[in-house]
Amino acid sequence: MRIVFMGSSSASATCLRAIMREQELSVVGVVTQPDRPAGRGKALTPCACKAFAMSRGITDIITPENVNDPASMAQIYAWRPDVVVVVAFGQFLKQPLLELPPFGCVNCHFSLLPKYRGASPVVAALAAGDGFTGVTVMRMGIGMDDGPILMQRYEPIYSDVTGGGLMDELAIAGGVALAKALVLMNNGRLPPPVAQNEEYATYARKLKKTDGLIDWSEPVLATERKIRAYSPWPGSYTFLPERFRRKGNSGRIAVVRAQIVNKMESAWIGQPPGTVLKNVVSLAKDVPYRGTGPIIKCRDTALLLMELKPEGGSLMDGAAFLRGRKLIELEDRLLSE
Repeated sequence: MRIVFMGSSSASATCLRAIMREQELSVVGVVTQPDRPAGRGKALTPCACKAFAMSRGITDIITPENVNDPASMAQIYAWRPDVVVVVAFGQFLKQPLLELPPFGCVNCHFSLLPKYRGASPVVAALAAGDGFTGVTVMRMGIGMDDGPILMQRYEPIYSDVTGGGLMDELAIAGGVALAKALVLMNNGRLPPPVAQNEEYATYARKLKKTDGLIDWSEPVLATERKIRAYSPWPGSYTFLPERFRRKGNSGRIAVVRAQIVNKMESAWIGQPPGTVLKNVVSLAKDVPYRGTGPIIKCRDTALLLMELKPEGGSLMDGAAFLRGRKLIELEDRLLSE
């Protein structure tokens, strides 16, 4: 089976690797996003999928700004694909391209469709507190992730997983499911597709960097889930009190890891959200948490901030953070602005 593969992310690369392991599946061309400036020097850098394809000796690669333009269509037609496979590509395919290959265009989406269509399904599932998620291999239509389902695979969501960690797990599961579906398709043994039930469709919008701002007035469970879900992108952050902000520094701190503190001391009850309840600078055996850092009041209980990255600084544990910032217990507040 001749395959043109379209993708851009590291998850795309993982799925491409799985396809290339199957002898009867032949990748005849790869379509990725154009090289973008990256790093301190802002040098043009290939996306993760292109870098992987090149490392495996694939030279038939194009990087169009618009995959539907005549030049791109001509090249894809010249590759004579039996099927076009799309994984986290980042561009919409129009009808002429969808109808070009005999077997159509197949997409691997990182949710159990029709739930969480759209750009951020992994983050949405984790932030919502779902107990499981999965991957869907589907035949693409003109709408947003609304094509008929060819195969699905379920994956659990563990209580300590981050968005990045869950994405890595789903990329492996997606690669396995995608390769299996293509082999069955090639041998005429793929079960009939199943239409999605539109009644259960939900959407996960594309995230922005500003979505990571922590609202301390939210319940502690929702805040802790978001911190994990938004790691590494878009990341979670808050702001130090005004007195810590030097010229040219906004006081922004990234919160990388946190732990729920359910057992509240009497002095903490009724404190406003964002209040620094306690500065934990050493580990103790007689407390219900196992980490160091500031404990911050949320709507109901509190969070212990265990790993932080100050603006312009390096990632550090909570104790190191507090050594450089003398937060006043029950007086200072971390801000959501």
